[in-house]
Amino acid sequence: MTNLIGKQLRRISCHCILLIALMVPASALADTWQLQVGAETGDRANQALAFLPNEIWIHSGDSIRWTFPTHERHTLTFLKPGQTRPPGFGPIFGIPVGCPGLTPDGSSFDGSACVTAGILLLDENTSAATNAPTYSVTFPAAGNFKFVCLLHADMTGVVHVLDLSEPLPHDQDFYDRQAQSEQARLLAHAPRIEDQGTPWDALGTDVVAGIGKVVTTTGAGSQTVSLMRFVRQTIVVGVGDTVEWTSLDPSINHTVTFGTEPADPRPASANVSPTLDGARQAVIGSTSDNVNSGFLSPAPQDRAGLTQSNPGVTRFRVTFMSPGTFNYICAVHDQLDMKGTVIVHP
Repeated sequence: MTNLIGKQLRRISCHCILLIALMVPASALADTWQLQVGAETGDRANQALAFLPNEIWIHSGDSIRWTFPTHERHTLTFLKPGQTRPPGFGPIFGIPVGCPGLTPDGSSFDGSACVTAGILLLDENTSAATNAPTYSVTFPAAGNFKFVCLLHADMTGVVHVLDLSEPLPHDQDFYDRQAQSEQARLLAHAPRIEDQGTPWDALGTDVVAGIGKVVTTTGAGSQTVSLMRFVRQTIVVGVGDTVEWTSLDPSINHTVTFGTEPADPRPASANVSPTLDGARQAVIGSTSDNVNSGFLSPAPQDRAGLTQSNPGVTRFRVTFMSPGTFNYICAVHDQLDMKGTVIVHP
């Protein structure tokens, strides 16, 4: 009799649990996963331009919240399959085009319409990531969805959305540990790539304007590590000498900007002209002169089926016609303290 009563109670208990499960809305069972966009060293010089991690498996109905803990600009963007990638900025520098337009925090993505955050970063005067901005996306349907940063060409990832009946390969703790490991490895690359910016002639007039390296730490897409510095931050030359800056970053735009920072640093200033070998050049006669190189940009990577890209403009030359101390910045990354000085002796 005791066993019979026990079996009946267990059967009733199972039915109650099943009934409760059926009554709970699917949204209440959904998980919210936590990921990260970018990483940086304390001096902001070394930037991991990467989604950390950039591959995750979740269930349909789940959400992902990305945190943006760096002073470098990023977006989190899901384009429709086959959609042409829009530029990072529109007619006004710093104002994103979106895909087109921006979508609110908590938007849903199933591949039918693009979803994108605006440009997110830490406030310039904030040294800690305690109040970092965030952006979340919900995934109502199964599928494999690529995501990108519209400001960094080699910064991509994939979300694998599985049906609720399928088991997930990893939990949040796994992704936390993976993000920490990838961040450490990416930022550890920066001191190594800095050696690429050391000129063979230490007394020459060459300066490197940023260095980068595209790496992969998962099978989901590309990540980049960048040194946001002018290597040989201070250089000493004589009147009449020409200094040449070269960008060695494979996917990041930089400028060499003297004087007043332009509202839009993308075009070169009127006193800059092209050279026969595809560089740009200017002459500075006074410490009060305003000169902007415009974007020094690598050529986009070629892909089969698309028109071959033109060579990028990666070099800028300035001839100094008077003595003095000439300070300059990268107008895109001055918030990262990417600055330099040319000291011109008589």
